[in-house]
Amino acid sequence: MSETITMLSHTVPPSQDGWSLRAVLLTGMGLSRKLLTRLKTVEHAILVDGHGRWMHEKMCVGEQIVVRLPIEQSNDILPQPLELQILHEDEHLLLVNKPAGQIVHPTHGHYINTLANGVVHYWLKQGVRYRFRPIHRLDQDTSGVLAIAKNAYAHQFISEQFQKGQVSKTYIALVHGELSQQQGTIDAPIDRNPDEPHVRMVLSSGAAAVTHYEVVERLSSATLVKLRPISGRTHQLRVHMKHIGHPMVGDPLYGITERTAPYCEMIQRQALHATKLTFIHPGSKDSVTYEAPLPADMLQLVNSIRGDSDVGRK
Repeated sequence: MSETITMLSHTVPPSQDGWSLRAVLLTGMGLSRKLLTRLKTVEHAILVDGHGRWMHEKMCVGEQIVVRLPIEQSNDILPQPLELQILHEDEHLLLVNKPAGQIVHPTHGHYINTLANGVVHYWLKQGVRYRFRPIHRLDQDTSGVLAIAKNAYAHQFISEQFQKGQVSKTYIALVHGELSQQQGTIDAPIDRNPDEPHVRMVLSSGAAAVTHYEVVERLSSATLVKLRPISGRTHQLRVHMKHIGHPMVGDPLYGITERTAPYCEMIQRQALHATKLTFIHPGSKDSVTYEAPLPADMLQLVNSIRGDSDVGRK
């Protein structure tokens, strides 16, 4: 088993001349205080031009800072050979297209057949060790792009973007009925249903939640829509579409009624797919976008309703 060490390198630019090593690490390189505290206890984890330096020492233009991230692994996750749809992989990240029906991380009563089981097995087959660090989550029955960090730095770097609303997430959904507007914004706070704590609903006392929507295609008694959540509340997209009178086809919590039941028989889950994810890459610091095509069950559903295969038709 190889010892997988991720290296971060940074050349001090003129704008950081005279900064302390601590300031360059925290502000210039984006390390979290928690990670920096851990690294300070590891010998040779932080080097400047190949030598150890004190955190208070001033840096000079052109000095090369190298950070060696500690090796971690998920000892509590059972490796299991599962099919993975890998969209991208590099030293910091693994992007996968999660299928509907799969839980991301083992939970009580679900210790196998999760995405984590498959990813840990995949890494072990490559002869490397990483801790399973999903940067965000998708509901069990929502498919699409999901980002997994290979180290604490990448996880913290992108998680902060999520917290600041700097990550762009785009979903495709099939909803019941025909939306009156081509595009719009749903600004409605979400909280737990007091009668059913596992269910969310729009309540004035809830946490702020905003979703932008745009019609992709109008079908017979249904609409294919593009959704972009600005916040990240549990079940946000499903709750918001129900709130405006257009629940998602197949949604067992928020969509199945006598009116919507016929379409729900055509798909075994909510018709919701995370199609695109855009953020700043922790290594290159460039904006990157990863996409996952619409899955077969949603394509078949749309085609069954529409009667042909031209998904992009307006």
